[in-house]
Amino acid sequence: MKRIGLNQMLLGIFIIALANISYAGISPDKNKQKKADQSEWRQLFNGKDLTGWKHVGPGSQYVEDGLIKSHGGMGLLYWTAEKFGNCTIRVEFRMRDTNSNAGVFIRIPIEPYEEWMPVFYGYEVQIDNQPELSNEDDYHYTGMLYSLTKPLAKTGKPGPEWNTMEITLDGLRTIVYLNGVKVTDFKEGDPVPERKFDFEPFHGPRPEFGYIGLQNHGDSDVVFFRKVEVKPLKK
Repeated sequence: MKRIGLNQMLLGIFIIALANISYAGISPDKNKQKKADQSEWRQLFNGKDLTGWKHVGPGSQYVEDGLIKSHGGMGLLYWTAEKFGNCTIRVEFRMRDTNSNAGVFIRIPIEPYEEWMPVFYGYEVQIDNQPELSNEDDYHYTGMLYSLTKPLAKTGKPGPEWNTMEITLDGLRTIVYLNGVKVTDFKEGDPVPERKFDFEPFHGPRPEFGYIGLQNHGDSDVVFFRKVEVKPLKK
């Protein structure tokens, strides 16, 4: 993994400041649906093509047999139309092999323009049931905010079984359920471990509303996605 220089750290400060300015200008109405739709899941993946999505970084993602699949990496497929907050995001995925590596990105402060910015300044909800194979620990297990939280439970299913991940963004609180069991419950300001690797996210606040995306990690780590949907929280 590449190391981060002073210029990119200064860029990060700018990104965080810009995100705060952008959030101040977001109308809550833009992130609401009609009352009749409050209990309905809205599909972001239509099962046919990647309408509404855009890919950045190496590799590619494509649709085959009703699934989002990938080639190469590391890249990110993100939803372009809006930022998300105060909602639940539900993703169904399975690993191509017994274990694979990918992630669901949330709270990305600005529209992604390359693959590393979301890693450093958003949150990655990790997909990897065996982080020890990469010399990583439980803070890098499926359902964790990558390198920041430790599992409340380990409920990841190996490939080719399907997994259901529900990520709730409740203000500045992030809750993750994996296969019906709560595995992460994190609030901005909660203590986190020191960074161990230069490819881990920088510490600091994330916005309430941010872009979301799906990672393609590489040809040896392939994860298939068959559902990506979102439902606003009832307040």
